[in-house]
Formats: sequence, structure tokens, C-alpha cells
Amino acid sequence: MSRFEPPALEDKLQGRVVVLTGGALGIGSELVRLLHSAGSHVFFGDVLIPQGEALEKELTATSKPGQQVKFLYTNVQDHLANLGLFDLAYKTCGRVDHAASVAGINREQNIADPELTLESVKRDVCCSIDVIDTKEPDIDDSLDVNLRGPILFSRIASVYLRQPPLNDKSSTAAADKSLTLVSSVAGFTEAPGLAVYSAGKHGVYGLMRALRKVLIKSSPYAIRTNAVCPWMTETRMVTGIDADWREAGLPRNKAIDVARVIAGAMVADSLNGEALYVEGGRAWSIEEGIERTQPQWMGEKQSKDFQKGQEVLGTGDNW
Repeated sequence: MSRFEPPALEDKLQGRVVVLTGGALGIGSELVRLLHSAGSHVFFGDVLIPQGEALEKELTATSKPGQQVKFLYTNVQDHLANLGLFDLAYKTCGRVDHAASVAGINREQNIADPELTLESVKRDVCCSIDVIDTKEPDIDDSLDVNLRGPILFSRIASVYLRQPPLNDKSSTAAADKSLTLVSSVAGFTEAPGLAVYSAGKHGVYGLMRALRKVLIKSSPYAIRTNAVCPWMTETRMVTGIDADWREAGLPRNKAIDVARVIAGAMVADSLNGEALYVEGGRAWSIEEGIERTQPQWMGEKQSKDFQKGQEVLGTGDNW
């Protein structure tokens, strides 16, 4: 893997319009602060209204003249909520330059719980039909937030990012546009006990791969698409393992570390189709190594045939 060093942010983020989800706490809130400090107009969504409103108030007090920072209640599971966030940015500033899907949750039961029996799984199904309180695994929320949300966000982002400036006042739109998706280390490795979360984050990684060759062809602005995959990060999602992790002396990220990598991916104008693994505050490019070593793990002939097949398939325009 090659090291990814986030470039200087201020010159490339000054005056840029950024839309992101999951901005009220954790990595998202650090990203909002970072973008704001670099001079961006920031429009961020979350379901955590008190925290989101407090952050907007805090940053508005230190905004530069004309700088926008707006919070909007946004349930990423809902198409209209995602749309409203982008539309607020577009109508306020006349354009959208960068978008980041950061929102995520880690809330599920173990679908492979050894305590499950024939009776209990049958009872779950019967009870769910009667719509009463059950032990049915919490699948819908996890998949909706961690996978359906990024899909909806990406679909809408692809439209707003390629729009020309809405008016003359916004004619300073950057030619460089980006979409950044937050996956996880669980998006490319195994995560025992987190089957639904891991499946969703694998899906986000796959979403980036599916979009990177399509959105880069967008007109009038090419849209770069990348994914960020953090390892253990000091947020509320990992409180249950924090003590054991410290005792083991393993690397850990602070939320601001991951925020810097996300912002770096936004402004690294040559970066497209890459996944950045973040551990101990450092970021590493994953895709380059996977592609370079493909003949080794897939086989020489299989790799050649696969590449030829990819050329035939193209970007799916004629499917």
C-alpha cells in the first residue's frame, strides 16, 4: 500500500460549497469544523437535532463575512431528506462543489447468535407478522443508514455536482468536483459479530467501485469518486471495546484524523476510484495494491481474461 498524504486544504476549500451527512457528531462534526475553518460553505445533515443546531450556532459565530454554515435535519434513509439538503446548498450558494456521505450507525443483533433455536427464529417471524415487540434482528435500520443512505446520497449528488452555476454570483464554481463515501475497515475485511454492518460497508466500497468510471465522465464537470475506510476511531460507536483496545496498545484514530483524510480526498484533484484505509491517524491507498497484484491472487490467465471482459462491459452504457 502507498501512503496517502492529505494535501493543503485552505487554498482548495476556500469558498467551496460542501454538502455532507452525519455532521452533528463524531467524524462528521470534526469534518464540518475542518471545512468551515478552511473557508468552505458547509451544509450538513443529521438526525441529531440539538447537536446539529448547536454546531451551526457555534460556527456561525466565527464565520467570515458571507460564509454559510447550515444544519438541516436529514434522515439519510429518505430520498426527500437527502434532496432537501442538496437543494438548500444549491439555492443558497448557486452550486455544489463537493459531497461526502458520512452518516452511519452500528446497531444490530448478532444474526448468528448461538442462542438462537428453531423455536426462537420461528417465533420472530410469527411475531413480526403480528407487529409486536420481538427479538427479530435489527436489519432494516442498519442497512438503510449504512447502504441505502449512501446510494440515495450518491444518486442526488451526481446531479447537483454536475450542475452549472445557478447565477452569475456563483460563477466561481470549481472545475474539480468530488463525491466521497465513508466505508470502514469492515468494508474490506471480516467483522465477526457485525454481519449486517459489514455487509453494508462492503456495499459502500462496491458503490464507489461502481461509480468511479461513470461519474468521472460527467459533463460539464467530471466527478471524482473515492471511499474512506477507517479502522478503530475514537467515537461513541466503539465505547464497548475501548478499554481492551488501549490495553492491547493497538493503533487508533481520532475523529479529526479521519476528517482530514475525507477532506484530503475532496481536494486531491488526481484521486479517483481509490479507497483510503485510515489507521493510527495515517491513510493508505488500497486499490492500487489490489490492482497491481491481481495476477498473483487471481492468476495470470484469469486476470488477463477479466481485464478483457471489463473492456467489453465498459461502464454499462449498453447493457
